[in-house]
Formats: sequence, C-alpha cells, structure tokens
Amino acid sequence: MSSGTGNPMASTMQPHQLAIADIFRHGKRVHAGSEVATFEGESTRRATFAEVGERVERLAGALSGLGIRPGDRVGTFSWNTQEHLEVYMAVPCMGAVLHTLNIRLFPEQLAYVVNHAADRVVIVDDSLVPLLARAKEELTTVEHFVVVGEGDASGLGDVLRYEGLLAGAEASPEWPSLDEAAAAAMCYTSGTTGHPKGVVYSHRSTYLHSLAACAASSIGLLETDRVLPVVPMFHAMAWGLPYAAWMTGCDFVMPGRFLQAEPLARLIADERPTIAGAVPTIWNDLLHHAEDHEVDLSSFRLVVCGGSAVPRSLMEAFEERHGVEIVQAWGMTETSPLGAIARPPKGVAPEEEMDWRARTGRVVAGVALRIVDDGGSELPWDGEAVGEIEVRGPWITGSYYGDDDSEKFHDGWLRTGDVGTVEPNGFVQITDRAKDVIKSGGEWISSVELENEIMAHDSVLEAAVIGAEDEKWGERPLACVVAKPGVEISAAQLRDHLDGRVAKWWIPERWAFVDQVPRTSVGKFDKKVLRARHEDGDLEIVVES
Repeated sequence: MSSGTGNPMASTMQPHQLAIADIFRHGKRVHAGSEVATFEGESTRRATFAEVGERVERLAGALSGLGIRPGDRVGTFSWNTQEHLEVYMAVPCMGAVLHTLNIRLFPEQLAYVVNHAADRVVIVDDSLVPLLARAKEELTTVEHFVVVGEGDASGLGDVLRYEGLLAGAEASPEWPSLDEAAAAAMCYTSGTTGHPKGVVYSHRSTYLHSLAACAASSIGLLETDRVLPVVPMFHAMAWGLPYAAWMTGCDFVMPGRFLQAEPLARLIADERPTIAGAVPTIWNDLLHHAEDHEVDLSSFRLVVCGGSAVPRSLMEAFEERHGVEIVQAWGMTETSPLGAIARPPKGVAPEEEMDWRARTGRVVAGVALRIVDDGGSELPWDGEAVGEIEVRGPWITGSYYGDDDSEKFHDGWLRTGDVGTVEPNGFVQITDRAKDVIKSGGEWISSVELENEIMAHDSVLEAAVIGAEDEKWGERPLACVVAKPGVEISAAQLRDHLDGRVAKWWIPERWAFVDQVPRTSVGKFDKKVLRARHEDGDLEIVVES
C-alpha cells in the first residue's frame, strides 16, 4: 500500500451499469412462474412472467421495425394492464424512452406534453381512443398510433393494432448496452400554473428506486405478495411498483379501467391481493361502499396510501372495521416518487403507533431532506421549526426537461413546495403546501390538519379548506364540506366537533356545503378551482361564529 496522500485503493468490483434490462431479465428468468392478472370487469385474464417477457421482447422488435431507436420517445395512453406493463419493460430495455401520458389532461395540455417530448409512437387502449382523438390534429410529432384492443379507433385515422404488431414481429435480440445515466422514462407533472413540466428518470435512478421500494423498512415487497397498483401507471410511474414488483417476483393484479368501489371490491375479493397502492379518495370511496355492502379485504397485509395527506380517521376506520393497515407515503413526480414512509419507529407502544402513522412519513435511506426558512437558511430537526421541505438524492430530479425553472431548485436541492416540520428521528409532518397555507393575524393555520379533523366527523365524506380574505385578520379558513349521502350536517355541528381538536382560533367561521370537491388530473383535491369559485361568488357561504 502506498503511504502518499490521497486514496491509493481501487475497487475490485466488476464495472456494471445499472439498467432496467437487468430488472427485466431477472424477473423473466428467476420469477418465470409469477403471474400478471388483468381484470376485465366480468373476467380476469392471466399470463406468467415468462409469457409476458416473451411478448416484451417481440414488442421491442416491433417498435424497432417502426424505426424506434435509442433515445426516441414512445408514449402510452393506457390503463393499468398487462400490455401497459409490457411497454414499461420493452421501451427502456431497447434504449428508447417511455413517456406515460396522463389520460385526464385537457386536449391542449395533452398536445403540449406529446409535442414537447416529441413522442414518435403512442400506444393507446381502445377505450381511450375518443379522449386521444380530441388532441390528434395537434400532435405534430406522432408517426404511429398503436391501439390495444379491437374497439373502434376511427377517430385516430390509420392505426396499427397491438396484437397484430406483436404477431408479425420477431423477438428483439440482446438488449443494447446503455449508460446508466441514459433516460429510461419520463412523466409530466400535472402543474397548477403554466404548462406541465417533464421529469426524466434514468436507468440508474429507476433501479435504485426499485431497490428502495423493496426494502423492509419501506414497502417491503416479497415474492409471495400479490400487488394491486390502483395508482395509475401514468402517475409518477405508478409509484415505482411495476419495476419493484417485477424485480421481486410479486404477482400483479391489474385493475384496468375498473377503479370504482364496486368492481374494485369484487376484484380484491376474487384475486386476494396482499399489497395495494392508491390515493386516499380511492380508499375513502371503498370504505363508504363497505358501509352498505359486504366487502372482503382480509387478504391485505399492507395498503400504501399517498398523493395527498391521508386522514387519520380513514386509517383508523380501515383498521377497526376491516383489519387493514394503511401506511402513509410521501413523494412527488420529481422524486420518482418515494421520499418518506410512515412506518412507526422502534420502541413505540402499540397505542401510540397511529400517532406516527398519521404523520407524513420518515425519510427513506437514499433521500437527503432538510427544511429551510424564507431566506433559504436550514432549520433544525426539532419537531417545532416550520420551513419548506427540500430534498436531493439519486432518484430526485435536478431539472425539468427542456424547461429552465430555476426557482424550483436551490443550491442543488429540489424545492418541494411542501411546508412542515421534521422530528429528530427523521419523521416529517407536512402542514401544508406553500401555496395553500392560511395566514390569519400573522399566524399560520394548517389546512391539512383542519381537513383531517373535519373528515373525522362521521357525517362528512370529504373536506377541503382554503384561505378566504378577511378584513380584520387578513385571511381566515373557508371549509368546503361534502356530507355523506342522505345525511345532513350543519356548520354549528362541525364547529362543535372541532372544539378541543384544534386551536379555537383555527375553527372556521365560513363554511360551504358542496356536492363534491373538485380533483386534479391525478385525483388530488383541486383547491385552485375552489378558490376561483369563491372569488366568482359561486360558493354558497354559511357564516357560523
């Protein structure tokens, strides 16, 4: 060994680039007998990993025949199905870039993201053809539409059929050697202002994110699990579940377009999934459905819930009525998305576990997290200091694709736009989005906490809280409430309910009872719509003080 300065040692490990092709090969060979089950409403079709893998290789050959080369973008406009999983594997493995398109975008937004990404091929489910057709004339880069299914596709003009394409294709030869920093997939944020912004995931980031999702302290996937990804595959890569589950050999239970409570309950009872991932609104609908219908959720060992704050009342109801453990996770499109997960720390008494599960989550290994004040100075992890959450790490984006949004990044950190506290043990509690916090008389009110406490009332189905201008206090909370069907609830009753659960000065004087809370394209409460309705005088306000 040298005695000079510096480090004379060199690694003797084999040099190897981390690539999605490695995930694919491993699952296809080691877990050949695992299955992908796709629900079609009245029946379920099945294929083994070995069978799916062979179709993946033929799909890659077919796309090559259409002229797709490394770096080219291939879009998907699809539900969660076997075919969508096949595209998830084939496109990155051949060196092209998978672009999952949000089926809930307005036509002009859809045209923007397709053209901005320069998608050359779009693979679309036949049931979604009418939605895509509305934007067809504006799609300037698309050369081929490939339709999954035999339904009417006339709205897209000349199309190729997915099964016919595979039937006439030869399996792709050995996958190309790729730099692990090469783009593997991309997804556009839904965005609250301006155009959606593209986030590009590398092979390396996806591989490492998959390992993190498999960790026991995270989601903890096992070969014996059956995974139900209700979260759309066009939303933040279905939270990484397709790659992590394939890597681990979990069976897939794909719900297709059947995301309503009744068919979802049937699917769960028949297919017995053990792990699922979905936003709170899905589980809230299922819980409400179970009040009047027999529902069997006994197969679940874990339900991962995220996308927006998970009400404690929702978690308690699932545990008490169905024995289902819901674990809250936090992340965003820019974080691949796993950033934190709320598994209780060691040494916690059973009666205190829900206090920890109701928090946003504990930062996962691989993600560095800090909170900063308005001046950008780092604040302590003491559970008291409140600041904006910033993150960085190997699966955190460092920039947007083709969009110089420098305000979103700070000294190499991603500014999340979330505001909250961090405990010394790394547990994060988000108190609000930066744009949603309510400042009343110079003090902050957490709309998230208010919403959770309002939704804890037995008569409330949903609640969203926004800030309303106030002559005396500058701003006061306005609670928009959806009552359960057939139930009447008053502002006075809800104020009484909140008394003792939140600070008295937090309790809203203004209430609006609405038929539903508007949602964004990924199922979150859309508060900008509520704010616009309030400004337009479109909300009937009840004042109760």
